[in-house]
Amino acid sequence: MNTTKLEQLRIERKTQTEASGAGRWWWLLAIIVVVLAFVAWTFAGRNTALAVATAPATRVNSESVSTVLNASGYVSARRQATVSSEVTGKVVEVLIEEGMTVLEGEVLARLDDANIRASYDLAQAQLEASRSSLAETEALLKEANANLERTENLVRRELASLAELDRAKALAGSLEAQLARRQADIEVSARHRTVWREQLDDTVIRAPFNGVVVAKNAQPGEMISPVSAGGGFTRTGIGTIVDMDSLEIEIDVNEAYINRVSAGQKVLATLDAYPDWNIPCTVIAIIPTADRQRATVEVRVGFDELDPRILPDMGVKVAFQDSVRAEAGKTRVAIPLSALNDDDGTSIVFVLSGTRVERRAVSVAERRDGEAFLEAGLNVGERVVINAPSGLADGTVVEERQQ
Repeated sequence: MNTTKLEQLRIERKTQTEASGAGRWWWLLAIIVVVLAFVAWTFAGRNTALAVATAPATRVNSESVSTVLNASGYVSARRQATVSSEVTGKVVEVLIEEGMTVLEGEVLARLDDANIRASYDLAQAQLEASRSSLAETEALLKEANANLERTENLVRRELASLAELDRAKALAGSLEAQLARRQADIEVSARHRTVWREQLDDTVIRAPFNGVVVAKNAQPGEMISPVSAGGGFTRTGIGTIVDMDSLEIEIDVNEAYINRVSAGQKVLATLDAYPDWNIPCTVIAIIPTADRQRATVEVRVGFDELDPRILPDMGVKVAFQDSVRAEAGKTRVAIPLSALNDDDGTSIVFVLSGTRVERRAVSVAERRDGEAFLEAGLNVGERVVINAPSGLADGTVVEERQQ
């Protein structure tokens, strides 16, 4: 029994040796894993670079432009007309629709011309009757003149009496008077026909100039009149036409700032419908009168180049420009506004230097038209990061991305 207990307390040397060897192998494996992880991290850090887009800093002309006044107004058409008729009548045909382009003289609508056409046909018939009477009188006068000539020959030969000669002269003179009256009748009939033809033409409504139809105001069957008559049952116009080539901007400028505006001045306009589209314009004229109630002066601004997107009555904001020369000895550079970053009130940019970026503070003189104009901090030709990604810092390894 004692022998059995002593055998249980005996230490097996082989078991301890095996356990010690297994522990050393686990430590060695852990060290290898750590070393491999460190090497992979090191190489990954060296090969990973942020992809960024860049843009060069460019030189600004010696003459720059600044905004001296901002205002708002509306697009208006200098040439616009609500087309009506010259006579009162019933509309029988309307040939226009909104958005249609029409040419000068093109037929827009027709009125009922039954009564006027009947009067015109009557005048035409009277004219033809007068011409027929004239032809008959001319024939009778020709015969009377021939008879007068024969009678004169007979009187000279004493074969006819003086009384017969007097009758022949009277007949010829009477026919000459009738001929003159017939010619006058023809003139009267022709003018009468012209009057009815003009009234007939008045039933055809034509475009007064080239333009675009912006409103259709009448339908077949309605009455139309050049003056307001018959209450709400009578139209005063067929439609409204706008000459798109006459579009301009009307602006009411406060009279306290009108001294900043002059004829021929450059203007940048921005339509409310297209806020990112800057439209070059020029001041056409300053209307030489002020509005006493609003204390404003009207200014007309013309578009340097028209565009189909510009429509009448659109809201527009304008910036009156003034050319200012840069100070001598100072060179300004321009960069995209998206390259400018703000760091606690300080304007900074990230400049590409080899494979890394350099954080640099800059002095901004002006921001306009999507660009920032710098007075200091950057040289012409240096490339700056635009739309800098988050996490970009001084010394970050980057890779320039092609745009």
